[in-house]
Amino acid sequence: MNAVADIKPERRERALAALAEKPDGIVEAIASNADVTPAEILEILPQGAAVIAGKEHFLDIWNELTTWGIVLFLVHTEDVVAEIDGTLPAGSESHGWFNIHGDSPIGGHIKKDNCASVTFVDRAFHGRRSCSIWFMNGKGSAMFKVFVKRDENRELIGEQLAKFEALRGRYATL
Repeated sequence: MNAVADIKPERRERALAALAEKPDGIVEAIASNADVTPAEILEILPQGAAVIAGKEHFLDIWNELTTWGIVLFLVHTEDVVAEIDGTLPAGSESHGWFNIHGDSPIGGHIKKDNCASVTFVDRAFHGRRSCSIWFMNGKGSAMFKVFVKRDENRELIGEQLAKFEALRGRYATL
């Protein structure tokens, strides 16, 4: 299930060194500093911090996420980090796209077939626990991420955290 199981030793060493410098930093920045992919950084996180599910689970995971209420939907490219709070609408497939529309600011079209895996990430981010689900492409980058929301005290919302942990648990044993 692991897209980077064959990571070359020199790439792995660079990734480990960059992660050691900023273990709770932005994965994409750590990867860039090491000249590796974000997937390679996720691969070397401590055991349990990144649980990988196969691409065949895309729809099951997406459908579960539609029940979570308001989440943080994030798209991180080289040029922009777009963060959108909203519920994930149910989707439908047509003309090679997974289309999402509904009563939410989150909408559009996802090239579902480009999804290589789905990774559940539970790690510190700038000193705080962060839980997210990364829909990864074949190039080793996140197509998009869905984060467990925080409350007004910047704590992870308990109900969503429990759903994250339960969903991750389903795939941790595969």
